[in-house]
Amino acid sequence: MEVIAPDNIRTIQFKGNNTYAGTPVIKLGEPLNLTFDDINGDEADYYYTIEHYNFDWKPSALAKNEYLDGFDDVRIVNYENSVGTLIYYSHYTLSIPNADTRRLKVSGNYMLKIFNDDGDLVFSRKFFVYQNLATVKAEVKRSRNIQTIDKKQSLRFSIDSEQILFRNPKQNLHTLIFQNNDLNTAIYNLEPQFNIANEQVYRYDEESAFWGGNEFLFFDSKSLRAPTINISRVELDDIYQHYLYRDPYRANNVYTFNPDINGYFLVNSNQGDDPVLESEYINMHFTVKPEAELGGGELHIYGNFNNYSLDNSTRLTYDQKSGTYIGQRLFKQGFYNYKYVLLSTEGIIAPGFISGNFWQTENEYTILAYYRDIGERFDRIVGKGTANSTSITN
Repeated sequence: MEVIAPDNIRTIQFKGNNTYAGTPVIKLGEPLNLTFDDINGDEADYYYTIEHYNFDWKPSALAKNEYLDGFDDVRIVNYENSVGTLIYYSHYTLSIPNADTRRLKVSGNYMLKIFNDDGDLVFSRKFFVYQNLATVKAEVKRSRNIQTIDKKQSLRFSIDSEQILFRNPKQNLHTLIFQNNDLNTAIYNLEPQFNIANEQVYRYDEESAFWGGNEFLFFDSKSLRAPTINISRVELDDIYQHYLYRDPYRANNVYTFNPDINGYFLVNSNQGDDPVLESEYINMHFTVKPEAELGGGELHIYGNFNNYSLDNSTRLTYDQKSGTYIGQRLFKQGFYNYKYVLLSTEGIIAPGFISGNFWQTENEYTILAYYRDIGERFDRIVGKGTANSTSITN
């Protein structure tokens, strides 16, 4: 559904009022902010459109003026060029609301699309707009399945409202649950198991369970010329090359708490006054040695740095000389979380193949509640709930 950005588009940061960029989940009326770099550095023209979708990501029946106050298909006029960098880039900023796009009128699923001057779609990003019309209460439990009790975390939750009478909730009330802002592993459309008056209750186990994974690995490249924690050496040719220490295979180890930021990243640099325009692009080198066969699958680095997308830039290849898997990718200077995942031949992502799965892992969860009342023409997001596994119980 989303179109992955080409190689020249880097460091896409899409967010609302929160600290970290990812897939925004904003309250109706809150602002949106998109920034990205074009490392071609040619001050190209880019345009944006906003589209509204139903729960299943099919276009809604609403006309543009029913969900948008103002208009889109407008050129992004705010951009600046990098200063003193080895890779020259143009940095673009889009803020909503603005003089053209004044506000979004309704809640639901949205897609922001970025086009070039020829009208070609360059990339797109999903975002969610919710209303506080329902209360979503959630808690994280250990799996009750004896085979996965040490590896999975399960969500139990309820949806209640004083403003909405849920009619035929098994058909009209939909849910979306995702872990650490990662839509690749999201769980869609669980039906309520029972209700207490208007409160809809979901007490699933396997159906609402996620692999616990492990704490994310990280690197900090704000220091350009000297190795820092987890970076073994620095070289300079056309651009800076940073080499990470070989990452451990953690699947067979016991769980060890290691604080992370749940897959997110922050651009940062200790040289210059403006990290946005003075940060360099660094070629980061990754090395890992699996202790299990890949079964024909592919190893990838994984994180919010590229919206959890898997492409050629994230794939690792086998190095016969060292017996390890190696990869390299351009990153703007900063602090990044990442992990290694296995993409199977069936297209299934195994998040714990290298790092393991542990019930103790700290993860954050988001639950969105969608509702379409009788006679309505689109799916509203009527409530948002969050939970964190730091409070996990048996």
